[in-house]
Amino acid sequence: MGEHGVSKRAKAANRKSPEPVEPAEPAEPVEPAEPVTAAKPTKPAKAAKAAKPESRLAMVRRARRINRELAEVFPYAHPELDFRNPFELLVATVLSAQTTDLRVNQTTPALFAKYPTPEDLAAAVPEEVEELIRPTGFFRAKTKSIMGLATALRDDFGGEVPGRLADLVKLPGVGRKTAFVVLGNAFGVPGITVDTHFMRLVRRWRWTESDDPVKIEAEVATIFPKSEWTMLSHRVIFHGRRICHARKPACGACPITHLCPSYGEGETDPEKAKKLLKYEMGGFPGQRLDPPPGYPGRPAPPLGASDG
Repeated sequence: MGEHGVSKRAKAANRKSPEPVEPAEPAEPVEPAEPVTAAKPTKPAKAAKAAKPESRLAMVRRARRINRELAEVFPYAHPELDFRNPFELLVATVLSAQTTDLRVNQTTPALFAKYPTPEDLAAAVPEEVEELIRPTGFFRAKTKSIMGLATALRDDFGGEVPGRLADLVKLPGVGRKTAFVVLGNAFGVPGITVDTHFMRLVRRWRWTESDDPVKIEAEVATIFPKSEWTMLSHRVIFHGRRICHARKPACGACPITHLCPSYGEGETDPEKAKKLLKYEMGGFPGQRLDPPPGYPGRPAPPLGASDG
């Protein structure tokens, strides 16, 4: 009887023993909250680290280092238009729109031989000027511009090219870019020349995000001392023409890859990249028929001659 009673009590205990475990089941819905709580500090931390922007100070230091290193790569950087005086440089710069400096340099000797002064060019027959500058393209519009500026120089400035930005930009066909080329290289007045090469490179280097030339000029001017502006322009443009091309930059042959946030946009294989180098960097003639002393490359050939 005792064992039977114990057996009944044991069976009853066995039936009731799962009941205390049941209250623990409601705790299960809390479990999904645990990974959410743990994940919150982790994901934003990783994202913040990956997207941490370069500080203004770091960018300025990097930009100035690029300028210093380009000065070592291109110690001979110079304006690539042939000229003997401010008038020739002004006309050549206007003609350089939508064409190469090489083509302008091959065209201007005959133009300046026939019209050496603003007075001569202002009195020219337009059709004759058009024929002389035809190789530069858009020759009718350019003829109108250079004859118009020659007339303005004759009538308003005594036949002399003015040395002030405000005066230069009033001349036909002359904008800020042209004005700064003339001021910086004919008058020694510092200026930043924002051409297509300059715009492309400063955006690749993250000095600016703007695509407006005037804004780019203003932003870059805050990075460098005024005394550097003209030579900075030459170095950046030299690098853009020779190495950091628009469609296929020669990244594998670039001397400043360690400073470039856009490395890899172009050819990274060193041997293949070397084949993309232009002008003296690639062993070819430069753009000037009459390059300045110290230029390490070969002079460009005159119009109609082989440029090999």
